[in-house]
Amino acid sequence: MASMATTDAPPPGGRPLLNRRLTEFGTTIFAEMSALANRTGSINLGQGFPDTDGPESVREAAVRALRDGRGNQYPPGSGVPELREAIADHQRRFHGIGLDPDTEVLVTTGATEAIATALLALVEPGDEVIALEPYYDSYAACIALAGGRRVPVTLRPRDGAYHLDLDELRDAVTPRTRLILLNTPHNPTGTVLTRGELTAIAELAIERDLLVITDEVYEHLVFEGDHIPLASLPGMRERTVTISSAGKTFSFTGWKIGWVTSTPELVTAVRSAKQFLTYVSGGPFQYAVAEALRLPDSYFRELRDDLRAKRDLLSAGLAEAGFTVYRPAGTYFVTTDIRPLGESDGFAFCRSLPERCQVVAIPNAVFYDHRAEGAPFVRFAFCKRTDVLDEAVARLKRLTP
Repeated sequence: MASMATTDAPPPGGRPLLNRRLTEFGTTIFAEMSALANRTGSINLGQGFPDTDGPESVREAAVRALRDGRGNQYPPGSGVPELREAIADHQRRFHGIGLDPDTEVLVTTGATEAIATALLALVEPGDEVIALEPYYDSYAACIALAGGRRVPVTLRPRDGAYHLDLDELRDAVTPRTRLILLNTPHNPTGTVLTRGELTAIAELAIERDLLVITDEVYEHLVFEGDHIPLASLPGMRERTVTISSAGKTFSFTGWKIGWVTSTPELVTAVRSAKQFLTYVSGGPFQYAVAEALRLPDSYFRELRDDLRAKRDLLSAGLAEAGFTVYRPAGTYFVTTDIRPLGESDGFAFCRSLPERCQVVAIPNAVFYDHRAEGAPFVRFAFCKRTDVLDEAVARLKRLTP
C-alpha cells in the first residue's frame, strides 16, 4: 500500500493552496468556542442562536410545504412569489417602504450570503468599504473576497453604551470609497443608530455619491429607541441595499432564509452574483417564512419584550459578577469589560472561562482590525431560556470571591 503524503510535502502547484485574500482569516471564533462548549459541557453564551424553536405554526408551515411538494425542487431564482410578496408587505407594514416584489426583492441563503453577494456584485478590486467596527466577522472576509479594502470606523464605549463619531466617519471617506457597510441594530455592541445619526450618514452618502449596504437582521429586536431603515430617508432608496433575514426574528436560524431589497437595478446586480453561488435554497422554508412575516403585531411585540427581560437579567447578573456592562439597546448580545475582574486579554479570558465556571463567551477583539482596541471586551448572548441564563449567572459569580 502506498504511504500517505506527509504534512510537510509541498502543495500541488508549488504555492499555498488558500487564496491569498483569505490568508488572514482562520477558523471562526464561533466554531472554536462552540467546540469548547461541547467539550467542557459549558453553557454556550457565545454564538447567537436561540435554544428554543420559534412559533409552532411556522414550523408546521414548513412541514406542510414539504408534504405538499412545494419547494422540494428548485424554487425560482429570486425566491418563491409568496415570500417575495410577504417581504414587500412587511417592509410596507413596519417601515412604510413600498416595493415591487417581482423586481425589488431577492431571497438569499441567510443574511450572510446577502452580504457576500452584495459586496461581490458592487465592489471592484481596490475599492474602499467603510464598516462600523467592531463588526460581524464575515464582513471582513467578504470585503476581502471582493478585492475591496476595508476601512474601519470604530464605535467606542462611553456613558454605558457605544457611540459613533460622525466626524470620524466623514474623515474616513476618500475618492476611493465605494460604499458604507452599515449594521443597525449593531452586532456586537447593541447600538441602535438614531434618526439624527442616520440622517447624517444619508447626507454624507448623497454628497459623496456612495452606495450603502445595511444589515438590519435585528430590526425587530430593539429595546430602546426605534429601528429606522436607512432606505426610508430622503434620497437613500436609490443608493441603499437593505438586508434582513428570518433567523433572528423567528428563531429558526438553521433555515438560512434571508433577503435583499432595493431598486430593480441594485437587486439585479446582486442577483447577478448570487446566481453563481447557491443559486437557490430552502424552498419549503421559504413558504413557511412567508407565513411568519404575516404573524400579528403581538408576536413581534412579545418577542421584543421577552428578549428585553432576558437582556436585563443577564446584564444585572454580569454586573453582580464584577463585569462592567454596556447594556445594549438592541440585538441578542451584551458587551462587557473584564478589567474590573483583573483581566485584560479577552482571548485568554474566554478560553479559560469554560474551565473556570463552565460558561462560554466571545472575545470582542475578533471583531476589530486593531485587536488591541477590543482586547478587554467580551460578548455574551442572552437569546437563551431564562433558566439557562439564571444558571449561567450563578456560575459566573464564581469569578469573584
